[in-house]
Amino acid sequence: MRLPKVIFIFLILVDASMYPVWATEGWKRVTGPRKWSFPRDFGAHPEYRTEWWYFTGNLKGPAEKKYGFQLTFFRQGIRSQLPAPSNAWDIRDIYLAHFAVTDVSNGKFRASDRLSRAGPGLAGASLEGMHVWVFNWSARMKGSGIRLEARDTEKELALELNPRKPPVIHGQNGFSRKGPAPGQASYYVSFTDLKTRGSLKLPGSASPIEVRGVSWFDQEFGSNQLAPEQKGWDWFSLHLSDGRDLMVYFLRLKDGSVEPASSGTLIANDGSSRHLKLPDFSVTVLDRWKSPRSKGEYPGRWRIRVPSARIDLTIDPLLADQELHTEGSTGITYWEGAIAGKGISAGREVTCEGYAELTGYAGPLGGIF
Repeated sequence: MRLPKVIFIFLILVDASMYPVWATEGWKRVTGPRKWSFPRDFGAHPEYRTEWWYFTGNLKGPAEKKYGFQLTFFRQGIRSQLPAPSNAWDIRDIYLAHFAVTDVSNGKFRASDRLSRAGPGLAGASLEGMHVWVFNWSARMKGSGIRLEARDTEKELALELNPRKPPVIHGQNGFSRKGPAPGQASYYVSFTDLKTRGSLKLPGSASPIEVRGVSWFDQEFGSNQLAPEQKGWDWFSLHLSDGRDLMVYFLRLKDGSVEPASSGTLIANDGSSRHLKLPDFSVTVLDRWKSPRSKGEYPGRWRIRVPSARIDLTIDPLLADQELHTEGSTGITYWEGAIAGKGISAGREVTCEGYAELTGYAGPLGGIF
């Protein structure tokens, strides 16, 4: 049953490989601030080569059982312009998607991935606002809310996400640097606090269960974000019980050091935000986990501190094995999973929950980023 899928992917990649080197030129680069316009800017930005829409969330079901989810859509430009005349099967962009659910109480993690060209409506992303899809996985904004739907043979979700805080623009001076060279940057916007309700269905359940919780949405786009000497990154999104949200990430270099452009954002209860430079926070690895499949060794427990905000948190994965193997799309093996912890914020005891993403621990990132 996997053969048609393999042939489909092969045809897409062979078609893309026929484009000459010059076909990857002509993309805009992120070199300064932009004038944002929402909700249009939640749509696609095809003038940039790489873009993604990233949803993660921490959910509770009946009996307060805990779940996590990830639904991600990628648009990867193959060439900046289509030939004239063109047809529906000409490739300009490839669309990829990852879908994962963490069932904490049963100790199960299930992930799947997809890839498609746009074709006659198989995948795509609207230019007018958020509507991105790969087959029957989709994210669509209606009014101020966002509807997520995804279904495969193992699992399905249908969620309504409603922002409780305004969108946050990450980075200093309106864009997020990823390296020292011009263009090594992205435009990066988030909804950090999305009230979430809907349903989730997992193997063995006769019908979907009702779930509720909080989600995080990231949208990022650029053209040559990563430098050759960068190996991978560690990214964290956290909802603190005092109402603050925190995002920090650091890019790891091949020589073992950290990219100085790594940064973060602290979001207050009222939605106002503060940019964090690398010296403003620290992430200490307290434990490690080795994957039995990829043999990659990942951080498995952390202490995260933001001294100026009096934040000091100890974070644990809700499940050790939340590793994705994406042979059917990006070809990258990485860890993306639900996390939780406790500690101090502004001098008071807090709990927290969120997500972590760890890349470059089980092989190279390839060209998708």
